[in-house]
Amino acid sequence: MQTAVFGASGYAGGEVVKIIDGHPEMSVGFLGAHSRAGVSLGSVQPHLGGGDRVLADNDPAQLPDDVEVAFLALPHGKSTETALSLRDRGIKVVDLGSDFRLDSNDRYLRGYGSDHPHPEQLADWAYGLPELFEVADEDQVAAPGCYPTAVLLAIAPLAAAGLVDQTSIVADCLSGVSGAGRSARDDLTFGAIAEGVRGYGLTNHRHRPEIEMGLELAGVPEPRVVFTPHLVPMLRGELATVTVPTDTDVETARSVLKEAYDASPFVSVIDTPPQTRWVVGSNQAMVAVWVDEWTGRLISQCGIDNLVKGAAGQAVQCANLMFGLPESTGLSTAGWMP
Repeated sequence: MQTAVFGASGYAGGEVVKIIDGHPEMSVGFLGAHSRAGVSLGSVQPHLGGGDRVLADNDPAQLPDDVEVAFLALPHGKSTETALSLRDRGIKVVDLGSDFRLDSNDRYLRGYGSDHPHPEQLADWAYGLPELFEVADEDQVAAPGCYPTAVLLAIAPLAAAGLVDQTSIVADCLSGVSGAGRSARDDLTFGAIAEGVRGYGLTNHRHRPEIEMGLELAGVPEPRVVFTPHLVPMLRGELATVTVPTDTDVETARSVLKEAYDASPFVSVIDTPPQTRWVVGSNQAMVAVWVDEWTGRLISQCGIDNLVKGAAGQAVQCANLMFGLPESTGLSTAGWMP
């Protein structure tokens, strides 16, 4: 199966190329970039094989006729027209970006501060978190953000089962700097991030509406989420800690999570706090839950690699299902180190 990767010069796009190069059923037929168009892949992604492949412009008109699926690893606002053009040509699309993740213009406006250019299209996109939502046989899938992926895997089954107060969900999340993308920014230089941790987007981060939407899609009525992301001085990896009032016990909570993810090849429910180093480099998510009886609070954690399960790996997982392949095809469940 021939694929196209738009935004192949970025972190997530490069990770998509890496995964597809090792995929038994997929191969890369087109590599798109914007500012790096015309240069070799190896000059911007030296860790990848096939470095003599040349990056084209992010122009869907240049795609070969045999491309069946396109992965869009583009900045916010850059996927919309490309995705619609590809769809009109009958090419399936997995958008790793944010353009089609939200299901209504009102929610999009709350997350991004502007109206969607094609609000009538939003309802046509499947939300690509396969452990919770159906994506098989879909033609266009919007892959979730990395933070919503981790938070939803940690809490959605528990909230859907009515075990927690869904109006008082608190999600504290830590992410490596690759989650901010590859663009040069003063606040992402080594001197700005080393030896420190900082929160950002407090009370207004774009992923809060997405998390609440995901909970609603999972059957949770009127969820309310306090979401606080933090940037930590590591390249990749993400840990979500979700705290919420509860009347349940830990055995019940753990049983609900294990049942929810029993058939999933990528979510492990464990008994110890997950560490990001255990999942980095894989499409694995590790989830653990506790109940603090003293305060009547449930604590659920999820660790993922923000570039794999939070981006490229999840996108390929969705594409596998879209084409009737086993969802684990070409994807690793083994993390980086003990």
